[in-house]
Parts: sequence; structure tokens; C-alpha cells
Amino acid sequence: MSTPNSTTHAPVDLRADFKEAMAHMCAPVTVVTTMDGDRPHGTTVSAVMSLSFEPLLIAVAMATTSEGLSAITRAGKFGVNVLAAQQHYVATGFATKGEDKFAGTLWHQHDSIPRLDGSAIWLSCQVDQILPGGDHAILIGAVTCVDIDPSAAPLTYHGRRFGTHTPH
Repeated sequence: MSTPNSTTHAPVDLRADFKEAMAHMCAPVTVVTTMDGDRPHGTTVSAVMSLSFEPLLIAVAMATTSEGLSAITRAGKFGVNVLAAQQHYVATGFATKGEDKFAGTLWHQHDSIPRLDGSAIWLSCQVDQILPGGDHAILIGAVTCVDIDPSAAPLTYHGRRFGTHTPH
């Protein structure tokens, strides 16, 4: 059995197994937002993680073909809205293509970045670096603001279904 490296393509069955494994990895559901001129832009992203405490950095993976990545690159800043458990309709709406993603969603600007009302966690970030990551780019953000609603359970995605965390 060969092990694929970054310059070879994985066998079809390994790709299918990888896709299935990632579907079963529980992840918080986030909408990454920015302003593109005077138009708000946002997209649902599942690959977000804390990266560093000193300095405060997060990492977000976005497809290199993403309009959101292009808008963030131009703006130089972005927001991470970790959705609350009841916001599954917001996640679905922002996962689609199109310009009317904000229609019907309450939001306001915070640090000149669209912030979705009702999110469990809000992070405002300045772009620190953008690194290559295969068909994705890894966006490193320097965190400039944090706001948490401790009463809001986060929306999660697992097994291709929305849910939330239930403590033991």
C-alpha cells in the first residue's frame, strides 16, 4: 500500500473513505464574514480551529475558489460567527452560492465586519497570513475581539446532520 504525498492524487477509495471520515468528525458550524466594499459577504465553514495563544491566532480553511476567500483577501479582516444550536437555517443559507445570503438574517457591523445576531461566539480577526493547503487556503487570523454568549449552545455538524453538544 502506498501512502499519498502532497504531489500525488489519492486513490479513489481512499478519497471516499477520507470524505466519510471527515463527515463523522464533529465540528462547530461557523459562518465566516467580511465586507466586500459595501456588500456583506459570508460563507459556512467547518474547518476552524484555535492556533496560538501568544499571539492570539486562529486558522480557517477555505476553498481556493471561494468568493469569500477573495473578499477576505481584499478586506484584510474577517469575522468568525460560531452559530448557536437553533441557527441551522443560517448555516444552510450561507452554504449556498449567491449574493442574497444575508436576506432574512439579522446582522450588524462590528469593527466593519458583518456579525450575525444570535451567534454563540464571535471573533473579529485581521488577516495575518494566507498559506497554501491543497485545494484550500489556510487563513491565519489575528484575533482582535472575542464575544461569547455563555447561555448559547453551539451548533455542531456530525454524520451530515446538525446537532449540538450534550455534556455527560
